[in-house]
Amino acid sequence: MKQKEIVTLQRSLLPDTEALLNKQVEMEGKSSAYYLSMASWCHMMGYANAAKYLYTHADEERMHMMKIFQYINEAGGHAIQPEITGIRHHFNSLREVFELILEHEIKVTKSINSIVDHAFAAKDFATFSFMQWYVTEQREEETMSRRALELFEIIGEGGIGLWTIDQELGKLHAAAAESGA
Repeated sequence: MKQKEIVTLQRSLLPDTEALLNKQVEMEGKSSAYYLSMASWCHMMGYANAAKYLYTHADEERMHMMKIFQYINEAGGHAIQPEITGIRHHFNSLREVFELILEHEIKVTKSINSIVDHAFAAKDFATFSFMQWYVTEQREEETMSRRALELFEIIGEGGIGLWTIDQELGKLHAAAAESGA
């Protein structure tokens, strides 16, 4: 069944595209809350550099959310502030935190790809173009998450391993900040 296009002077966003974008707003908002919770846990556990990395990451995720939020409204849609619930606050280890981050970033990538695929199929080239920034950003997010997890394999967690990993996470954070990632 062919989708009925509803593009008017007031609205350039198709309703199903708007719904997908609002789901992404929710995902980005939850990402921000999730990373903020992880940052707090790391801070409490003495992983200062991991905490700093995650506090920054939480801010970035909120910025990602706001960028989509504003796009929806500017295209004549109605962006919905998501209800954020079910955020985990305790973790078993620093490694678990970074395993969860990578799993989450892969889910975000799949969601972004779904929106891009939908926009292309619907010939909504404005949304397709807008989402290209997110495609590139997600590649960077996944790469950083993988790199952080590799530290656990390379350094190991025994002895001063966790302290060293936290130091290396600080360097990873600084390198990401320098490159604008």
